[in-house]
Amino acid sequence: MGDLAELRKVLVLYTGGTIGMKKNHQGVLVPVPDVFTNKLKSCQELNDPDLARIYSVRNHELITKVSSCSKVIAYQVREYHPLLDSCNMTPKEWVIIAKNIEENYNEFDGFVVLNGTDTLAFTSSALSFMFKNLHKPIVVTGSMIPIFENPSDAKNNILSSLVFASISDIPEVCVFFANKLMRGNRVRKLATSSIDCFDSPNYPILAETGFHCRIHRHYILPKNDRSALLVHTCLSESVGILYMFPTLSRTQLLSFLEPTLDGVVLMTFGAGNIPSHRQDLLDVLRNAVGRGVTVVSVTQCIKGSVSFSYETGKCMEEIGIIPCYDMTVEAAYAKLVVVCGMTRHSEERAELMRQVFRGEMTIQH
Repeated sequence: MGDLAELRKVLVLYTGGTIGMKKNHQGVLVPVPDVFTNKLKSCQELNDPDLARIYSVRNHELITKVSSCSKVIAYQVREYHPLLDSCNMTPKEWVIIAKNIEENYNEFDGFVVLNGTDTLAFTSSALSFMFKNLHKPIVVTGSMIPIFENPSDAKNNILSSLVFASISDIPEVCVFFANKLMRGNRVRKLATSSIDCFDSPNYPILAETGFHCRIHRHYILPKNDRSALLVHTCLSESVGILYMFPTLSRTQLLSFLEPTLDGVVLMTFGAGNIPSHRQDLLDVLRNAVGRGVTVVSVTQCIKGSVSFSYETGKCMEEIGIIPCYDMTVEAAYAKLVVVCGMTRHSEERAELMRQVFRGEMTIQH
């Protein structure tokens, strides 16, 4: 028994998405319940019956050996009912995922969340802000091609995610896709059909796989062993995103900035600019901030940062709009959802949005 490889335990939460879909009689991909785990069991790369006997794993567990890291990983798959296309994912589902992880936190070494790709960046960003003092990895992944088809990117994404979820010194929410491990609140989906569809445009990748696995530890958040895990599950569902465009009218802006909104992410031109000569728009934004709506600014550009260095951006700072620097729109939205659930006071929300929670932005002075 002394020669056995180290055994790590991982919980896999299967929420839905393309990874487990099948085509119906019309040729349309749809979620199919209660078949995904059996497919994993039948994949030699993802389940080894001989290892199951050696390590005496339970019937509902799967087990695989990863030679590159000399680890044996036993994992359980918990399938959600109903399975969701990720377009149907809301903050309610984020809370369910977070609570499932919290309830099983002490039983596993790490966690994998299988999510559809369309809103995967929202899910990973939200989870990163919901978990404070995280000591274990949470890896969010999916696939562009279902596991039931050949070829598929599903097996590689699942296996690599299991590996990274078993590494104790990656204490943050990550996304694994196409041989890249990325910070969960830094990713964006940049392509609709490529298997290499996610990238981290404003922050280096945390690790990469291929012939060898390389972990860039200096980019990974430090572990805080002295503080207990805290999970924020009170989220606001009254947060919106507004993409600025040249012909935006006062009436359109007014109709969007309803009094019931807690917060708004403005996707602004370039380095955080809006038309400075449009006093009508500035007045609407000023009134919204004045009545307690938390308004933040991100750039419409894939790469880069909001700086308010132009006159057309400086006017936003004077109104009280908060720069999110190089945050992605998904991260800014998710952070605002969490922050607006923490407190009803607009001053406290503004202060929290200016703080770096989980390495989500690089503040420029």
